[in-house]
Amino acid sequence: MSGAEGSQRGTRSHGAPSARTGGSRPSSRRSGSAQSSSKRSSSSPRARTSSRPPVAKKPSRPPVRQVSSSRRTASTESPFESLIATAWHWTKMSFTGEVPAALRSSKIPSSEAHQRVKGRLRATVGLFILALTLLLGRVVLLQTVQRHTYFAASVDQRTRINILRAARGVIFDRNGNELALSVPSSTVYADPRDISDVPAVAHALAVALAYTPAEEAKLLATMSAPGSKFTYIARGLDKANAQTLLNLGLPGVYSYTEPSRQVEGGVAGAVIGRTDPDGLGTSGLEKQFNTVLTGVDGKGVREVDKNGRSIAGVQSTTITPVPGDDIVLTLDKNIQFQTDKALLDRVGQLSAKGGTAIVMNTTTGQVYAMSNVRRDAAGSAVLATGNFAAVEAYEPGSVAKVFSISAALNEGTVTPETILKVPGSIMVDKYPIRDAWPHPTMDMNLRTIVSESSNIGTLMTAQTMKSDTLHDYLSGFGFGQKTGLDYPGESRGKLRDAKNWRGTEKVTVSYGYGMAATPLQLIAGVNTVANKGMYVAPQLVSATIDKTGKRLPSKESATHSVLKPETAATMTDMLREVVCTGTGKLAQVKGMEIAGKTGTGYKVQANGTYSTDTGGRKYFASFVGFFPAANPQVTILVSIDEPSASSRDRFGGTAAAPVFARLVPEVMHELGIEATGSGTGCKAGVASAGH
Repeated sequence: MSGAEGSQRGTRSHGAPSARTGGSRPSSRRSGSAQSSSKRSSSSPRARTSSRPPVAKKPSRPPVRQVSSSRRTASTESPFESLIATAWHWTKMSFTGEVPAALRSSKIPSSEAHQRVKGRLRATVGLFILALTLLLGRVVLLQTVQRHTYFAASVDQRTRINILRAARGVIFDRNGNELALSVPSSTVYADPRDISDVPAVAHALAVALAYTPAEEAKLLATMSAPGSKFTYIARGLDKANAQTLLNLGLPGVYSYTEPSRQVEGGVAGAVIGRTDPDGLGTSGLEKQFNTVLTGVDGKGVREVDKNGRSIAGVQSTTITPVPGDDIVLTLDKNIQFQTDKALLDRVGQLSAKGGTAIVMNTTTGQVYAMSNVRRDAAGSAVLATGNFAAVEAYEPGSVAKVFSISAALNEGTVTPETILKVPGSIMVDKYPIRDAWPHPTMDMNLRTIVSESSNIGTLMTAQTMKSDTLHDYLSGFGFGQKTGLDYPGESRGKLRDAKNWRGTEKVTVSYGYGMAATPLQLIAGVNTVANKGMYVAPQLVSATIDKTGKRLPSKESATHSVLKPETAATMTDMLREVVCTGTGKLAQVKGMEIAGKTGTGYKVQANGTYSTDTGGRKYFASFVGFFPAANPQVTILVSIDEPSASSRDRFGGTAAAPVFARLVPEVMHELGIEATGSGTGCKAGVASAGH
């Protein structure tokens, strides 16, 4: 190879790159290279035949200026602006393929550049499709599976639901007079969602309601509870008091009208019972017949704006409440009122702890009145809130003699003329048993034993029967079991099996100790004698009235036979003597023949004995009677709890019998019972056989 060829090859091999990379080299080299190329093309035939049109040279680009590190450091470009610029460059490259000069490091063939652009474009489109798919899937999920949750949340956010309380059914007396009914009252409440400053609103309400700091703290805690939507502020207000709170102009404080229970004049309040603020029966007949009396609540739905105001043009939905059914009691409002008044007066006169009185229809067992009196914390005699006549049991004392002597008469072991030698006291199981008045051993027939209420004469009469027989009769009279009234909290009393009677209990149960009975059981037992030997369960509800106004009578009281009619008649005749010549003379009423029995029972004390820690006694003084004696229509019980132990009026014949005598004319008037004559019906000049 000649030197010229070598020179030409060397020039050829290095000329092309120089032409592509362009001019950082001196122009002399470019011209030399051009001359060499011209020579080769003129001297080589091959080169001439295969030559191509000369390619126009692109103008050379200005050299890229290198920015010194010191200038980059001094740049005022923020990180955020740098991030935005970078994102823009990459986005532009993805779609155009143009690489910014600042990012060029080397040249690549256009085909490879296009492949890269296509790859980036595919990736971008793929990511876009994936994002769109995820978004579409989320939309489908929200519209299907999760629709109910979010829909409920949206409804809850913009709607307010008010429960429209249904009125409870009315409770009527036997004559259609209203005893208990629902009256409109206002309830003020707060919706914490509409309150921006809960502590300020709570404080303003506390000041208006005269709350204590503790009550204010409780209100604030309730209103501030997470998720709280409703907080009661005050319930059972009249319209004026409710408006006073609303006039404070506090945000989120509203009111609505709801029914509240009212007992007319407080008559028979203890029997009727109570309801809670939500209108549910909690005691008495309100509880027993809660299902019947409770109506179906309505509902009001409205949409509100962010300030709690109803949105105009949006229809509110209201479901009308349906009131409950009514019930008709056997109680007579007028008789109940007179019974309450007489009992209150007597308890006050005797400085007694309390008292109970019941008036009942002899034949049907329907109760006309049931009164309960107790002393309040201030020491005043007031109508009790609890129905002690059905729930409180005590040892009945001498009234129970009616049952043991009736049993002996019915068994035929004695007759009214049977004479027993009755001592003034005896010892039973080393315990002395005495009559209420001292006397030597004396002959007493059964009539005298009953009229003078002899404890020893009664236990001697009961001993003519087996203990099991006496127990069965007492059970037949209704003791040791509930009356069938199904009254809430009713006591079954106490009557143990005869095989479990121990010591003196074997004999004392015959005159009212060693057993316990409620006043309701006691009047039902005596009423068995008045009702010709037929036990009839007491009844308080005579009918219900449904929503259509249809009257549905209650089932008749359960009955069962205890005594033969002739035995009941004999016993009634002896109970007439109790009122005429015996311990019940203060129960006599002009114009009416009365039969009845007195009872004075010791109260068991906290120490388990019949004596107080100071050696005193406390009593239950009772009288149970019925009239007219020849054809009984009404039976009445009066019991005085703890009359003054130092008073002569601590006995049944002196404490309770006068209340009975006061009630008889009132009951006769209300029920239209005709008088049996102008006098008491007692024979003049007949003296007591005893004291």
